[in-house]
Parts: sequence; structure tokens; C-alpha cells
Amino acid sequence: MRTEQAEDADLPIWARPDAFPEAPPHGFGWIDFKSRPHPCDSAQALIQTIQDDRQAAVALVWTPESGHLILPEELPEASTAILSARRRRAADDLLDSYDKLRWFGSLMIGLALYLSYRAWSSAPAGLPLPEQLGFAAGIVFKSMSMGIALLMFLIFAFIPWYQARKRVSELRRWNAGDLAEVAPVIRFETWLEWQKSPITRFLLGLMLLTGAAQLLPGDSLSAAGLLKDHYHAGEWWRLFTAPFLHGHPLHFMMNAAALLYLGKRIEVFAGWPHVPLVFLFSACIGGEASARFLAAPTVGASGGLMGWLGFLLVFESLHGRLVPRKARRRLAAGVLLTGLIGLVGYRFIDNAAHLGGLLAGMVYALIVFPRSTSPMRPKSTVTDRIAGSGALAVLAFAALYAAVKIVAAG
Repeated sequence: MRTEQAEDADLPIWARPDAFPEAPPHGFGWIDFKSRPHPCDSAQALIQTIQDDRQAAVALVWTPESGHLILPEELPEASTAILSARRRRAADDLLDSYDKLRWFGSLMIGLALYLSYRAWSSAPAGLPLPEQLGFAAGIVFKSMSMGIALLMFLIFAFIPWYQARKRVSELRRWNAGDLAEVAPVIRFETWLEWQKSPITRFLLGLMLLTGAAQLLPGDSLSAAGLLKDHYHAGEWWRLFTAPFLHGHPLHFMMNAAALLYLGKRIEVFAGWPHVPLVFLFSACIGGEASARFLAAPTVGASGGLMGWLGFLLVFESLHGRLVPRKARRRLAAGVLLTGLIGLVGYRFIDNAAHLGGLLAGMVYALIVFPRSTSPMRPKSTVTDRIAGSGALAVLAFAALYAAVKIVAAG
């Protein structure tokens, strides 16, 4: 007869009963995402707290019977309260998304009208009305400002609205028993959020360093960006410095958010050496693809980040028991979303670097990791750690060199 310990060993680490910290010895309560405990007087009080939770503050809960902290979704008597809270939060999100649609939509329409007026005013005299309209539409369509406005509308308004609408529709069809189907994905994402990822945060620190240097007076793009003519003329180091630069604060914030999530996922499941190794390899391949297919100067970590995304797609498919299937589908959705954003913003988004980095990360995973049916995370070898340390040193030197070049240029 198999022991309970042996049965737990057949589960991925996030699915084991001891995946979360030990629960307090007595009573009921919950903790928030800052690990602060909130005791409750009774089971009814805990369930009421879950039902009234409008801000999704309840991260984990405990009861007198639970040896370790558990998800609220894993508390059978709270299923009705959880479903009620989820429906209310989804409705709140949908209302908020309507406000964003109106705000960003009005901004985009106003900008389009302003650009149309300016284009109409600058149209050559004597043109027939249809040609004047075509001239104005062409200028608006080619405008960088209009492209950025459309991209912001897509990212910050349309996609959140679509997701909120879809979530409301799904929850209307759910009953309390359906929570058991999504509990593994929620447990996986919650457990992942609680894990430490020092190497990922170190890379974010390097990005912050060069970002701070970019705030100084001077032309950071010319100093350390991927200027294609300079790169082809022998300034190969730009392939390493450009990933740490960004075109504007929005560009930086989006890449930083992707870095924290994707980097942690690799660091926790594949091992820390592959965080810098995949990033360095993919950023170089993405930069080389950009240099071959795009003449405009480029900056940004997107090649390395897309490499992480491609790596995870392949790595988690090869280790099918390590991550829930629905969680892996979200990575595929991320690729499709990036492709959509690249299509909308093709005039100022480096799609060559995106595609090159994505393919590089996928090839890396295929070469380095064999298929496994085990739920255990692969162990890093001595070779992995030596190579990972070397890649991390190269990235650190590249970021410091980029900052020095920017400061010197100012």
C-alpha cells in the first residue's frame, strides 16, 4: 500500500498539501497577499469575509482542521460565498472597463479629429473633395501618435473590457461545483506568486539602472541603442546594450511586468541558470533578426522576453505534469496577444525581434530539456550553474556599459 508521502511525491510541488505555510494551530482566519493574518471568530465569520471581499484581498485561509493554509476555493462550505464574490467582482470589473472604453475611445476619436483637421488644412489647394479626404485619411493612418493611441486603446481598454465581459458570461453559467475545475489553476498562480525569484529581480534592477540613466539629458538611443548602420559597421556591443533601453515609460512598464511574471515562472520551474541564459540567447537572436529585417533603430527587452515566453511554451509542454493545462494555455494566449499588438503597432514595434526571440527560446527549450512525465522540477547541473553565472555576468556588464555610454553621451 502506498504511503501518503509517496502519493504527495506524485504531485507537482504547488499541488501538494504542504505547498503553502503551516496554518495557525487554532480557530479560523485568512491572510492577505502581504502575509498578514486576520483571525475570525467562527466559520460563519470567515465565510462572510470571503463573500464580502470586493478587492480580492483574501489570499489563503485556515480552519482548525487544516494543517497548512489553503485556498478559499478549497473550503467546501465557502463555495457559494466564493461564487457570489467572484460574480460581484467580475461585474465591478466590467463596469470599470466600460469607463476605460469611453475614456480611451474619446481620446482616440479626439486625436483622430484633430489630426484630420490639420491634414485637411494642409491638403494641396484645388484637389477634388474625394482626394482631399484620401489625403487627410492617409496622414492620420500613418501618424505615429494615432498608432500609439490605438495601441493604448487596445491594451488598456478593449482587451480588459473583452476579458471582463467574458468572465461575467462564464460566471453566470457556473454553479458552486464548477469551482473545483478552476481550483488547480488558481492554486498554481497563487503558489507561484508567493515564490522568491532573486535572479529575475536582479535583471529588473539592471533595467531600472539603465532606465534611470535614460532620464538624464542626452540621446540614449544613439549612445547604446541598436542603430543598425553602427551595428553593421562593427559596433557589435549594441546587440547587448539595446535590450536594457526603452523608448518611453509605457514601454518600460509593460516589459517590466512581463519580466517579473515570465522570469519568475522560469526561475521557479526550470531553475535560475536558464533565466539569464534564455534571455541572453533570445535577445541576441532577436536583435540579429531586427538588424537583418528592420532598418530603423530599436531598443527594448522584447526579444529576450519573447524568448522566455517561447521557452515556457515548449518547456511546460515537455513537462506536462508540472503546470496545469489551462495555465499553459494562457501562455499561448500571450503569444496571440503580442502578435495582435504587433499587427496594430507595426510601424513602431519591432516584430522581427519579437519573432526571432520567440523562436530562439523555443529552440533552446527543445535542445536543453528532454520530455519528462515526472511532476518533479528538473535539477540544475554544475554546467548549468556555471553557464548561467557567465550569462548573468554578461548581462550585468552590458547594462552597466549601456548606463556609462548614456551618461557619457549626456
